[in-house]
Amino acid sequence: MTSVAPHHDGSPLHVSNLTPRLGDVVRVLLRVPVDYGPLAAVRTRSNPDHEPEWADAVRLGSAEGWDWWRAEIVVRNPRHGYRWMLQHADGRVEWLNQTGCHTIETLDAEDFALVANPGPPAWLFDSVMYQIFPDRFARSSAADERSTPEWAVPASWGDPVASVSPARSQQFYGGDLDGVIDKLDHLVSLGVDLLYLTPVFPAASNHRYDAASFDRVDPALGGDDAYVRLIDAAHARGIRIIGDLTSNHSGDTHEWFRAAYGHPGAPEQEFYYFTDDDNTTYVSWLSHGSLPKFDWSSAELRRRFIEGEDSVVARWLTPPFAIDGWRLDVANMTGRLGAVDLNAEIRQLVSARMAGINADMILLGESTNDAASDLQGDAWHGAMTYASFTRPLWGWLSEPADAVHVDEQGGRGEAWFFGQPIGGIPRYTAREFVAAVVRFTAGIPWRVRLGSMQALDTHDTARFATNAAPGTIPVAVGLSMTLPGLPVVFAGDEFGLVGADGELSRTPIPWDTAGDPSTAQRIALYRDLIGLRRARAVLATGGLRWVHVDDAGIAFVRESAEECVLVLAARGDVDVDLPAGMVPGAARAEAIFGDAMLAVADDGGVLLSADGPVFAAWVLPGIEVPASATPPGRVQPLRDVVDGEAAPPPIVSDAAPEETK
Repeated sequence: MTSVAPHHDGSPLHVSNLTPRLGDVVRVLLRVPVDYGPLAAVRTRSNPDHEPEWADAVRLGSAEGWDWWRAEIVVRNPRHGYRWMLQHADGRVEWLNQTGCHTIETLDAEDFALVANPGPPAWLFDSVMYQIFPDRFARSSAADERSTPEWAVPASWGDPVASVSPARSQQFYGGDLDGVIDKLDHLVSLGVDLLYLTPVFPAASNHRYDAASFDRVDPALGGDDAYVRLIDAAHARGIRIIGDLTSNHSGDTHEWFRAAYGHPGAPEQEFYYFTDDDNTTYVSWLSHGSLPKFDWSSAELRRRFIEGEDSVVARWLTPPFAIDGWRLDVANMTGRLGAVDLNAEIRQLVSARMAGINADMILLGESTNDAASDLQGDAWHGAMTYASFTRPLWGWLSEPADAVHVDEQGGRGEAWFFGQPIGGIPRYTAREFVAAVVRFTAGIPWRVRLGSMQALDTHDTARFATNAAPGTIPVAVGLSMTLPGLPVVFAGDEFGLVGADGELSRTPIPWDTAGDPSTAQRIALYRDLIGLRRARAVLATGGLRWVHVDDAGIAFVRESAEECVLVLAARGDVDVDLPAGMVPGAARAEAIFGDAMLAVADDGGVLLSADGPVFAAWVLPGIEVPASATPPGRVQPLRDVVDGEAAPPPIVSDAAPEETK
């Protein structure tokens, strides 16, 4: 049986200000089970300027089996890390950080973190994202009047996706932006309110990550006018749109690259890493010659791409387009090459340029593996990453017994797993799934975690459904909607599409099958689970507390003062016995999704039971907090800096602390 443990997270239930400025005082709360002590002292240990700083906590009172403690932290760095220290009366010391409770000292990198840089607009946390690969989403009647691009291998909408190069990246179905407009009501019916389109710029491929220009929309998609129509139509329906920009490279047909290739002395040669005197050999992304890498030491590249009034970043954020933000492709590699690392500088320039145009926009960066070092809140509002949710989920809920993968050369092998040569998809237990989620989110500030994309799959992966164990689709979709992060639906998942790798997953959507019973059932599942996410604000910004983890299944609570949601997820049959006090308010639980049993024992313990696979959720009353834990603010934030250092302001307590327990 899981025991009740001290708890803190970055949510508003425990942190008074998620968007502080340097010098602000932030109140942080810790919950400790009433029978956990006796405790001689509770403190926070911060690490401003890499020097330890301590703040004593005061006990505020008890509620629903928890003692509440409050400390006050002066924010001294843009990323201000802190952890809790619990000193027991018998001399034992415990440390609480984002990975849990420990009896030895913990890593600074895994501390809780306050971020003093400007935060994202609040709408990011409330959003459900839908990702579209334009060539494969929908084809309007206008597409029939356009000529096929020279590079393209034409395909009819019902043709299978080509598995072997070069057709693999050149197969052309002719989906366009007016086709997206035609299907916006489908997105409204699903409940999504944030649309992410992969690149719309002209290119020599169906994926368009090899841009030939950043200054116009591909005519094959309908051109600039079609993009304006789409943005206006989406905004009219309450749907925001973000674009996709390659900050690491252009295509080898890009006008800048063509101006420099073979032309020594051209102004644009400094935009790239040419390695010979004739400007005919160059560094490219992962040695793909069609994707020459940008050299961000160039001031003129920075002006044209980011800083100028007519820059690429700015052009599409302003009328007549006015998209709502950017996702930057391979953001983790941008500005990095060997001993050169300009990544932080470039992402901060992009962030500052966007903020100067409109603070109500979002900036997401792709970082396919461990993203923690780049995700400290200095630029990215969140990330498109796979290590902290997607890959662990696949490991737990996949069953690729008969899966065969055909690669771009026509070779056959085991099931694809994010390009990793590990012999197919690994096998995780539920416990290992949680361990991976905790490991890869522990180094990320809570606020940034909430803005990170939480996808089952994307245009760069196989479809999750390709290898999903029987009955686990509701479990996977449910977890994407209820764990902290930005839920993402890749277009076609709601139709039950499959695909063996990142390019074969780019399947044209079979719109004529929407009424088929199996497809209609899958669409209804997505609609219901998106509806669950949208109906419960706590799933957007509430805290996270794991209440049960074993090899078979997991249970967690998303918490706020207004309401809580209890979630049970398992791949097979599951019985969970929770001790008294683990889930306050369980006696008033109301089932809101799934088929599972919740019973409360006479002693307050809770039993959860279900035949698996199962995803189930209940709504509970909000967490009761002692009145003295949330006093009206009377702390004066420090704005002035004297001799380059911020001195701590006077701290005024609004309630007399109770005796230390």
